[in-house]
Amino acid sequence: MTHSVAFTNIGSLITNDPTIGDGDLGEIKNAAIIVEDGKVAWVGSSSDVGSADAHHDLDGRTVIPGFVDSHAHLLFAGDRSEEFSSRMTGAAYSAGGIRSTVERTRLATDDQLRSNYLRLISEMHRSGITTFETKTGYGLTLNDEIRCLEIAAEQTSETTLLAAHVVPAEYADQPDAYVDLIINEMLPAALGKARWVDVFCDRGAFTPDQTDRILTAAAATGFELRLHANQLQAGSGISLGVKHGVASVDHCTYASDEDLDQLASSNTVATLLPGAEFSTRATYPSGRRFVDAGVKVAIATDCNPGSSYTTSMPFCIAVAVRDMRLSPAEALLAATRGGAAALRRTDVGHLGIGAQANFVSLNAPSYIHLAYRPGVDLISQTFINGISVLTSHSHQEQQ
Repeated sequence: MTHSVAFTNIGSLITNDPTIGDGDLGEIKNAAIIVEDGKVAWVGSSSDVGSADAHHDLDGRTVIPGFVDSHAHLLFAGDRSEEFSSRMTGAAYSAGGIRSTVERTRLATDDQLRSNYLRLISEMHRSGITTFETKTGYGLTLNDEIRCLEIAAEQTSETTLLAAHVVPAEYADQPDAYVDLIINEMLPAALGKARWVDVFCDRGAFTPDQTDRILTAAAATGFELRLHANQLQAGSGISLGVKHGVASVDHCTYASDEDLDQLASSNTVATLLPGAEFSTRATYPSGRRFVDAGVKVAIATDCNPGSSYTTSMPFCIAVAVRDMRLSPAEALLAATRGGAAALRRTDVGHLGIGAQANFVSLNAPSYIHLAYRPGVDLISQTFINGISVLTSHSHQEQQ
């Protein structure tokens, strides 16, 4: 039986659908949404809203699509706060720090990993994230990678095998043997448990040749592909990703003009990770350069214990606007519609008819306040499939 809810008295509704609202953001003032069975059934002016089984007054707030976080690492144990402190006093970031998290993750029980995972998901909801991807990559054994995938799949369909995160210590002298293990044992075991396979192609991680082998085998096994590349230095990673038709190349800190041309002429999204540059005190890539080149851009949190321990998409938007030179509108699009494109999803990241009713109400007169008021909790409510998964204190006080 169909159940409908009308969400009314929306001061500014950002739909991300220019066919139903103004500009690229598809903005509608004094708007309403009707949700039926978890999907958007109608969008328009509050004065034109039809009948529904229930009504929810949003008190004139701004409403935006729920954020889509297309790059996160949520299955791990421990933290690396001491490493962060050392970086802030001059130590350089390297991919090798991942191995300290691997040690703790291998020792953790399933319940410990699950508890930390659920804690981070709760934080994501508080920051307005309604769809997220998460990776393995801190087990680096067959059993540990598969158990992390199984726990990940309890909460999201966007699960990624990142066994090719770094070469584990026990294979330090025979990295190609570890690549063989991934291809011959981990990929078959992960089939049906992971949607994606990812590789960290960079200094201290996997070479282009090793990456090419893993991506080729993953595609042949039936996985969709993603890639970490060009975070720590320039190289052929972005070009390799485009060649393999990966859904997204992530980081892209060191991207050449040729890389941008290849991305712009492909279906591959460039996912920028502002938290990583912030937390490693690295040089920010220019998001303005990507957008001006015609590249499809996403923003994600890269939540992980080593180089970007944040679940706050509003923080990432603020940094992308200030330090990556995106406009507030471009950053919002990148954190919603861009993230959806990076996951090859058309049902999230916008509030057009038929989309999942995933949206966020803000304690602010405009989405611009996400960047204009950095560090301030502006999330009033977070809705997934039209059902509130978060109500802030500020919202409760106004009821």
